[in-house]
Amino acid sequence: MTNPAARARRPMPLFAKLAATATVILVAEVIFDTGSEIGSTLGGLALAWLAALLLTRPLVRRDPAARIAAALACAYALMLIHDPGPLALLLFVIAVSLAALLPRARFGHALAWVPRLAWHGVTGLATPLRDLAHAAAARQARGGTQGLRAMLGVLAIPVIGGALFVMLFAAANPLIGNAVDRIVLPDWTTTAWRLLLGVAVLLPVWASLRPRGLGLRDRHDTGRRIELGTTTLVLSLATFNLIFAAQNALDILFLWSGAPLPGGVTMADYAHRGAYTLIATALLAALFVLVTLRPGSAAAASPAARRLVTAWILQNLLLVASSALRLFDYIEAFGMTGLRLAALLWMALVATGLALILWRLLRGRSAAWLINANALALTAVLSVTGVVDLASIAAAWNMRHRPSPDLCYLEQIGPSGLVTLARIERQTRDPAAREAVAALRWHAQTALAARQDDWRSWTWRGADRLAQIAALVGSQAPRLRPAPAGRACGRIMPPPTPLTEAPQR
Repeated sequence: MTNPAARARRPMPLFAKLAATATVILVAEVIFDTGSEIGSTLGGLALAWLAALLLTRPLVRRDPAARIAAALACAYALMLIHDPGPLALLLFVIAVSLAALLPRARFGHALAWVPRLAWHGVTGLATPLRDLAHAAAARQARGGTQGLRAMLGVLAIPVIGGALFVMLFAAANPLIGNAVDRIVLPDWTTTAWRLLLGVAVLLPVWASLRPRGLGLRDRHDTGRRIELGTTTLVLSLATFNLIFAAQNALDILFLWSGAPLPGGVTMADYAHRGAYTLIATALLAALFVLVTLRPGSAAAASPAARRLVTAWILQNLLLVASSALRLFDYIEAFGMTGLRLAALLWMALVATGLALILWRLLRGRSAAWLINANALALTAVLSVTGVVDLASIAAAWNMRHRPSPDLCYLEQIGPSGLVTLARIERQTRDPAAREAVAALRWHAQTALAARQDDWRSWTWRGADRLAQIAALVGSQAPRLRPAPAGRACGRIMPPPTPLTEAPQR
């Protein structure tokens, strides 16, 4: 009798993986159309892919790390249902690839999986061709080629002869001829597009169901380590601390205290020019500490070096805080945008990385711990930004903190500014300004409603936005004055000035 445990470890039959892949391709063929935009149905396709992986790869269900990756992939698929976007799709592909590969290797640290995932993505494209070649070789070894030729020989005459007789009867019998004429063959461009779509879905899905060897060894530390003498390192850190102290002193004097700047320099210039450059400086400082100060090294054991590197990292944290304050000052002057909000999140990530580097040095943590901690922080931030709409948050912030709305920015961000436009429309009392806001709101609302009418491009977030708009201002079209010359940021453009004829001489 077969051991139940051994039977549970037996790999899933190949035909089951073929059927699962065919099902995912069928789902893709149904939900994607050349005339429709991508909607929440993309999340349904992601769930179908994940279900195919879990059903046909029992090892994924039994491996604890793979189960965590599969749970993350499910969360990112739900993000795609809520509001599909490239970031959520990228996170889902990474998570489902990890779920497929983790049963073959322990996780170790996140940095080791960057080349592994890249290798899986490149070699996975050839997995169907490799499997076809193996199947052909196995069939030839079993003498299957002769059987295939015999089957083709049996079918050739009935198929070709039947087609010939149908053509003859169609020419002789008008009823058959009319029936044949009503057969509409698919357009070759549509057929080619459908074929390419099927191949695009087949390659990643089959690669996850039939993963190959990772091809890369698990290494925590790669490359030659840089060892600086303790004296050199202490002098370097002392020099760097003095230079950073001068920069931070200037920031404390002018940026934090609000003292007047020297002539010719405005606060906007001072705030904007250094915001991103100082972040790059902090990243270089973090790289220097990572390369030269490893836990357990002679330099890390030096009390002077440890005190100096602690002071330097604290100065870098102050530098990041000053960069954030610079950006806040610029936002106060020119308004919030989705990109500026993303920059603030990036600064928070840099500050977190610096704090983790300091903690690693003081507590003697391993390189794998530092990499995984930073990867976890990055994953958390990317997951949050995949759920929330940064442009919508920026628009709401501007409405609350700025005296007059930037209608051009609200027009630029499209559906992301819809709810904010509706709220501004309700609060505005000036008729001309209210009409400009209503014009922008109605244009974005009708475009979103048209997209929601197609089930392929329907999204959960779009339906929620339309429901909020209906509750705020209703679904009826606003009364707008004619705009023969068009509108710019919602406002009516003046008619063009007629050209006068030049005087005759």
